[in-house]
Amino acid sequence: MLSATKLRQLCADNNVSATALAGHLARGSFDEAKACSAVKNWQRGLFRPQPEAEDIRRLASALNVERNELVDWESTYRFAPMSARKVRLVTQLIAGLDVQDALDTLAFTNKRAASMVTKVLKAAVADADEQQADVDKLYVCEARVDEAGIRIGTKRWIAKDRGRAHPIRKKACHIHISVTEA
Repeated sequence: MLSATKLRQLCADNNVSATALAGHLARGSFDEAKACSAVKNWQRGLFRPQPEAEDIRRLASALNVERNELVDWESTYRFAPMSARKVRLVTQLIAGLDVQDALDTLAFTNKRAASMVTKVLKAAVADADEQQADVDKLYVCEARVDEAGIRIGTKRWIAKDRGRAHPIRKKACHIHISVTEA
């Protein structure tokens, strides 16, 4: 996935404007105006239209860099059966670490969420490895957890005093981890 921060940084370092990059992106139905609008959106982090692999390759050639210098690899575990608050404790441990250090930290973390985060991190590393990234230079650039609400089928009741009942609501979360090359 195209990294907006890396694209902004490379454009600033090379003194390349969005209109200059749009000239390299223009193709069949993607005229100069649409390409300029798309590049400006990508620099802001809005991925509409979604950048294709060919677009990323053309941007990399226009900026005279490798394709892997423009992308991040992300993996997601949606509706993980755990509260987001509990998983955030684990993801805060690995944010910004080298991938191998993060895996070692997770191996010795005594939390139930550590195994879920490990699976997501390994999936992101496998995706990066599949696209010819240098796995030894990868680090965790983003580790984020979003709330997903109440898990379906877990609305139950517990009996309380004087005939009352209180709900038992089990929470779910989405775990997002991104890795990038140093």
